Amino acid sequence: MLIKRRGDVPTSEITDQGVYLRRREFIQAAGLAAIGAAAGGLLTAPRTARAGEKIHAGAMKSPFSTAEEPTSYKDATTYNNYYEFGTDKESPATHAGKLKTRPWTLMVEGEVKKPRIWGVEDLLKKMSLQERIYRMRCVEGWSMVIPWVGFALGDLIREAEPTGKAKFVEFVTAYQPDNMPGLRIPALDWPYVEGLRLDEAMHPLTILAVGMYGEVLPNQNGAPIRLVVPWKYGFKSGKSIARIRFVERMPQSAWMKASPQEYGFYSNVNPEVDHPRWSQANERRIGEFLKRKTLMFNGYADQVASLYTGMDLKKNF
Repeated sequence: MLIKRRGDVPTSEITDQGVYLRRREFIQAAGLAAIGAAAGGLLTAPRTARAGEKIHAGAMKSPFSTAEEPTSYKDATTYNNYYEFGTDKESPATHAGKLKTRPWTLMVEGEVKKPRIWGVEDLLKKMSLQERIYRMRCVEGWSMVIPWVGFALGDLIREAEPTGKAKFVEFVTAYQPDNMPGLRIPALDWPYVEGLRLDEAMHPLTILAVGMYGEVLPNQNGAPIRLVVPWKYGFKSGKSIARIRFVERMPQSAWMKASPQEYGFYSNVNPEVDHPRWSQANERRIGEFLKRKTLMFNGYADQVASLYTGMDLKKNF
């Protein structure tokens, strides 16, 4: 199927970075639980947090962050792929307000010793939040730099204690027919499913994000909790995760089912593997006019190339 592209974003439309990236003291909103450091130094999130509210200002800075300038908040929250709310880039921001994000549970199941249904707030009390500024690359030739707030997926995996049979991790996203108009379009096999090898999921670059730009995730960006895998194309980073399953066999993802000749399981950013309908050798950063060369593994080769030693990355695309 065709994926629509938008023209360049005029520089005049880009919001000043300082408006979104400055660090302010947290102002407690009326009726909301205070955000503070939990016992033992772990961080918590507001029990009724909504998009636009602040994530804890003391979230640790991550050594994995890029030093590149982040994309404007405006572009990052209005130019999105989220087919459950429409197949063009603008529809998610228009329609995702219907997504019900509270209460929200995350089911962890399958080949684990400790299956569990987590409430998002309880999960965040258990995990340490970090701000991680990651390059993100879309298969359509555009990219962004996003300051995510989240925690290492590996921390959750260690809590679950996978059995020896667990080789892959499957991620199943929210399915809300009354709130997701895109589900009426037979674009994909719903609910959206993605997957990683267990070692990919355990890699310290892989996170579950609960915020961006210091704020709670907007619905169109995957509220209340989403996967972020920065060395892979963006569709691997499933939004609004509802279930995580540990399995023995490779999961078949939504895009693999829809178009297996175009979208492989690994989906690593690789300038040497073109999409059948366009080149992947170059990319355009949203907010910029000129294109730049696409970097192997989206610039994270030093950290992740060893995961694929001996593999044919053109065959295993």
